[in-house]
Amino acid sequence: MKKIVVLLLLTFLFTGCSSARRHLAKKIDARIETAFYKNQFTGILLIDAATKDTLYKSNSSKYFIPASNTKIFTLYTALKLLPDRIPTLKYSFTGDTLYIQGTGDPSTLHPYLKDSTALHFIKKYANIALYTNNFKDEKLGPGWSWDDYQYYYSPERNGFPLYGNVLTIENGDTLKVHPEYFKDSIIPISYALNRDKNKNRFYFDTSKKDTLEIPFIVDSSLTKELLEKSLQRKIHRTNKIPVDSLKVLYGIPSDTIYKRMMEVSDNFLAEQLLFLASSTLSDSLNSANARRFVLDNHLSDLKQPPRWVDGSGLSRYNLFTPESMVHVLYKLYVEIPKERLFQFFPIGGVSGTLEDWYSGNPEPYLYAKTGSLSNNHCLSGYLLTKSGKILIFSFMNNHFMENPSQIKQRMQTIFEEIRDSY
Repeated sequence: MKKIVVLLLLTFLFTGCSSARRHLAKKIDARIETAFYKNQFTGILLIDAATKDTLYKSNSSKYFIPASNTKIFTLYTALKLLPDRIPTLKYSFTGDTLYIQGTGDPSTLHPYLKDSTALHFIKKYANIALYTNNFKDEKLGPGWSWDDYQYYYSPERNGFPLYGNVLTIENGDTLKVHPEYFKDSIIPISYALNRDKNKNRFYFDTSKKDTLEIPFIVDSSLTKELLEKSLQRKIHRTNKIPVDSLKVLYGIPSDTIYKRMMEVSDNFLAEQLLFLASSTLSDSLNSANARRFVLDNHLSDLKQPPRWVDGSGLSRYNLFTPESMVHVLYKLYVEIPKERLFQFFPIGGVSGTLEDWYSGNPEPYLYAKTGSLSNNHCLSGYLLTKSGKILIFSFMNNHFMENPSQIKQRMQTIFEEIRDSY
């Protein structure tokens, strides 16, 4: 008799869950199968985090341009390869000389992160030799828009970043320039460009009360000069470094960078995190090394291996499927405590790139990463239903002609129905 009761209960539970899935799928279909979506490319995958059951899918195995959803893969890479504190510097001693080389750490003198761990360490020594030849990559990522060089979201990449590789001009009661090294390179006029393409000459309209961040051109000579200004002493560049005796100096908590990168979709931090990850594999800084290692060793079970070319998603060469996004999000979910994991993501109606969308009713229900380029908008992450379930999703829209706010509004309607009905 007990067995019969148990079987009946299980049958009722399974039937109820199956019915709820069908009901949810019909609701989403009704939204997606409309004229609005006819001329764009849309892919969705929605699964139950507890059971891994697929609740809805459409074009989920097709490849999309992910934009900043790429940062989910970057986050996973960093969590797999980096320690709890950022490797901020590699160093060695020979006689009375301190040899130093960068690890790609973006936090040193960064406008927001403001770390000075490396500088406090270097200041202790009189003879300093700077080695920069360990950077084995390009300053700009493949497939980046060439005319983005002057905008805050597209700083150059290098092995020893300082100040976030951007010049910050703040015009309040007085004009503040950070770093001051560039103060004499600012032309106070209203001009169509923020910077010359091939030189560190900047343009700023001083009649505007504004703060402007402009990427500067980086090279080893500039890195040396900026370090000398900060240290208030001369250093020299070297073409050799005693690799066998290199030690690692650790800086700020890694989670600080992960959270900032994900919350405000910081492209520079994302790119540099892959260099940091590669620094744990060898003494060469190369983004492809980190990507290849993670795909081969931690994500070899992906059904649709991505074309993954940068850390930020600025490149339109990137191609990922909704299934791949959900696959990595699920790995993160089972490998990292929820309280830690969710704090990396923007929160609907509360923070970061989701502050103005997907508000709770009343509690937050969406923890997800946005990804936007012109004519493309993607969102992937975690959804909390009113019944207490946690769902993992990837919702990718490519090649639309409508205003992005219309795309987001329709996505929000679908997410609210999922939240309320499952």
